[in-house]
Amino acid sequence: MPSVDTTCRLRPHRNGERIEAYRPPFARATGSATQPPDTPGSLMQRTNAMRDFRDAKAMAQTLRESLTGKTINISHSESLELVSKMLGVADWNTLSALLQVDRRDAPVAGRSTAVASYPAFPLRDLVPFPTATYPLFVGREKTVLALKEAFERQREVVLAVQRNGAVEEPRFEDVYEIGVLAQLLDVERLDDGRLKVLAQPRRRVVIRRFVGETGAFQADVADVSEGPIPEAPELIRHAVKRFESWAAARDIRLPQIRPPLDQTRDPGRVADVISVYMVLPLSDKHSLLATLDPVTRLKRVDALMDVLAPLSPTLEATWRRAFDYARQRNHRFATLEHLLLALVDDADASAAMRECQADLGALKAGLISYLDNELKDFVFEKGADAGPTAAFERVAQRAASHAQELGRPAVTGANTLLALFPETRSPAARLLGEQGVSRERAAEFIARGIGGAG
Repeated sequence: MPSVDTTCRLRPHRNGERIEAYRPPFARATGSATQPPDTPGSLMQRTNAMRDFRDAKAMAQTLRESLTGKTINISHSESLELVSKMLGVADWNTLSALLQVDRRDAPVAGRSTAVASYPAFPLRDLVPFPTATYPLFVGREKTVLALKEAFERQREVVLAVQRNGAVEEPRFEDVYEIGVLAQLLDVERLDDGRLKVLAQPRRRVVIRRFVGETGAFQADVADVSEGPIPEAPELIRHAVKRFESWAAARDIRLPQIRPPLDQTRDPGRVADVISVYMVLPLSDKHSLLATLDPVTRLKRVDALMDVLAPLSPTLEATWRRAFDYARQRNHRFATLEHLLLALVDDADASAAMRECQADLGALKAGLISYLDNELKDFVFEKGADAGPTAAFERVAQRAASHAQELGRPAVTGANTLLALFPETRSPAARLLGEQGVSRERAAEFIARGIGGAG
């Protein structure tokens, strides 16, 4: 059950990680402004300008002709492969699939002309899909007022995704056009005064107006229609099989779904379920939410599973340990501190930390003390599964980008360690700093080719 601080900032340790939502069971950790991924640009941004195969092939032809002028001869297929790698994609087959499905059906044809007004929650770091239930930690005054208004009405709210999570007072231009209409299931007041709300997205909507200048956040929205359910049984079976293997490699425990995914007839629903778990930059993830054609959406999800770099066997075991540390403490969310504790025993990450003269025993003791004492307020019912926070998700995305930039075949613990440093206000980054582990020294170590093979 994903969770997100739509409006508030939790402070487990004054300047900790914001526990914010992720997919089936996820939430968020604490008090900093959103740290954007330190990548040069998302995959969809890089391919956005190429609307079909002809553009990519034209690039390949231009490249080939330029190299020929320098007495370097390559074949047409080799030039296509080079263009794919220039765009950060594994090969031409993968790029062509992405281009085929990246013709965004701007959500116009399926729009309703009827407009309705609802209380609204702006979400900082979460893209909600209409297949999951999300705990939302509410703190901003205007969102609290929106929550009160929603419970006085039909318990319905618009969840609007912010383009920049650091904006405290979002306006219409600060949120994406496509959001979701959600039903509020429950609300609970926490000991620190914040409110934890359980929300279940019902359907996509087009946001025509978003205001918050006075009083509660409000949104005027119109329904969008995905049309009749198309038949795509082969695509569904193929995507579900690949997703199950992908999830198993990352120790993601999938919830029981009725009917099971491979027996679901609706490709759009299958795409939404898978999208909840995918580690992507927020803009790319929202692009999936904004893709209204169900078959196109599932094709895009399937193609993106090709692009995501695999984890090394060592890092797979490290991820499992991180989630196990959360489950052992009945923590609903695996934070950066659970991840760093697991990285202490990761061969690649620990080698980089030792190079920086870190006392791994002291680091481990500090992390255990933090998890056992500072996160005791975030214990959920025994037996509940744990999922990553949004910060955990950002680190995973950065680590994959870093491995790709270095030309490594898989993501390792060393890449993951390096990806932790931009989360400057997290206790994990602070504890690393106390041990003298800096981003510069770790990067130099990894660049020498040590700790990068997994």
